[in-house]
Amino acid sequence: MVETEKQDNGSPAENLTPENQRAIRLLLVDDEEAYVDVLFNRLRKRGLEVTKSYSGTEALKKMRLSEFDVAVLDLKMADMDGIEVLKIFKSMDPGMEVIMLTGHGSATACKQGMDLGAFDYLMKPCQLDDLVKKIQEAFLKKQIAAKPDQG
Repeated sequence: MVETEKQDNGSPAENLTPENQRAIRLLLVDDEEAYVDVLFNRLRKRGLEVTKSYSGTEALKKMRLSEFDVAVLDLKMADMDGIEVLKIFKSMDPGMEVIMLTGHGSATACKQGMDLGAFDYLMKPCQLDDLVKKIQEAFLKKQIAAKPDQG
């Protein structure tokens, strides 16, 4: 479960989606349905455009139908290993940033994910504010990478 933050008044975070910027399109992938549902609701209250998937297979289908800026991906799922999903995500959309979540504490798997192009990882349970900050940082990295050099 997501640890509660100090205050969550339900209003969208001002710095997440400034008026001159569209909402961050987030793909949330975890086979723990209750966890996904809680995160989905809390992240939407923060102004993100969230799509949820309860399996790696379902996430790959959604990737074929939509474009996402950032994915939050569980490392251990019943149907597909998170590392395998990460590899496929990166082959489908190299510009999409991926944040891995793990409750299993596998430092080796997290390092492997980083080597394969994951933006970062967080241990479950994590503070909502920490996750939101990582999502913002990943989105900023994607935006910077997408802009042509101005020099």
